[in-house]
Amino acid sequence: MNSKEITSQLLKMQDKEYSAFQARIIPSVEKEKILGIRTPQLRTLAKTLAKEEDTETFLQSLPHKYFEENQLHAFLLSLEKDFNKCISQIENFLPHIDNWATCDQLSPKSFKKEKEKLLPYIRTWIKSEKTYTVRFAIGMLMQYFLDENFCDQYASMVAKVKSDEYYVNMMRAWYFATALAKQYDLVLPYIQQKKLDAWTHNKAIQKSIESYRITDEQKSYLRTLKVTANKN
Repeated sequence: MNSKEITSQLLKMQDKEYSAFQARIIPSVEKEKILGIRTPQLRTLAKTLAKEEDTETFLQSLPHKYFEENQLHAFLLSLEKDFNKCISQIENFLPHIDNWATCDQLSPKSFKKEKEKLLPYIRTWIKSEKTYTVRFAIGMLMQYFLDENFCDQYASMVAKVKSDEYYVNMMRAWYFATALAKQYDLVLPYIQQKKLDAWTHNKAIQKSIESYRITDEQKSYLRTLKVTANKN
């Protein structure tokens, strides 16, 4: 299917009741642009389209009008196996992402085996002025560089991000909560030394305390590290 045919297919799948629900949890997207198509349906469509040759026209048709077009775009890129091709397409797509759902569901399979090649792009993305480009960069650090590939410079990159954007700081908090679960001793100094802004600091602690991967003893100590946020 070409770009127009794909959009036509999505319009046929519209669910207005589900659209109303999604509009409430994805406030950055105008409700008129949300068709209300469930994720499993979009993933199935992406798998079908990935086998067709003319899908490229859809990927080049940016910006998309509908939320679901962006979702479908993210799922198609996530299926791309060629790293260089995927990176090129992601570089084109990232500036057009306008919501947390599309950002977080963009998870390219090709990145897993090419972590070293990925790092320079993350370093660039995390300095972007685009909210969801920064969020995506932090998400990639969380997904691929918190286990055997972890080193302090990655946590430092996230700590140094300065933003007033809720969706950036929520991802920063999520990153540090996950880092505490996986690299507690190495990451704890960022909390002890208050290297994060107060809101992100407290949110990271909150998420850590809610995690089953953090011990009761660790949770008790983390509670003592909460700070008072400025009222402005």
